[in-house]
Amino acid sequence: MQRTSAWLARACWLLVVFLPVLVVTYWIFADAGLLAVRANLLPNAVHTPLQNWQRVAGALITLVPVVLMLRGLWEARKCFLQFAAGLVFTSQAVQRLRSFAAWITASSVASILIVPALSVLITFNNAPHARHLAIGIGTDHILSLLFATMVWVMASVIAQGQALAEENSSFV
Repeated sequence: MQRTSAWLARACWLLVVFLPVLVVTYWIFADAGLLAVRANLLPNAVHTPLQNWQRVAGALITLVPVVLMLRGLWEARKCFLQFAAGLVFTSQAVQRLRSFAAWITASSVASILIVPALSVLITFNNAPHARHLAIGIGTDHILSLLFATMVWVMASVIAQGQALAEENSSFV
């Protein structure tokens, strides 16, 4: 468990460092059709080439849920470092797991909320009758919320186990 936790802490660190770079790179180089799909539109929804300001704004909007997720991954990293040090059933682990779950929940909600902004942004230069506003919730959003809820419940189980262990130790 300690070796795996150390590996996971490094993986979280790598994601925190490289994921924002990948998002910005994606927005710089991706085809407009791919960006349209990201905004819950058909690939041919963008009728004119995207301008640089649209790509910059799209990257910034997309970074909002990414940054929230990265904050959660930073909490997970700290938790895994504790596990790697053999500190498993601690109040800090519970707090970090709950914090991770909260940040992932916030990221999932933000991911849902940015879709309309992205759809308007990338079709902004289309003719007035060809602009789009898309709304959508995908399975990735639902699975993220489910995962965050599961982590929150696991943290609560650890907290209850801690409380029982403390109560039992006071009897001895």
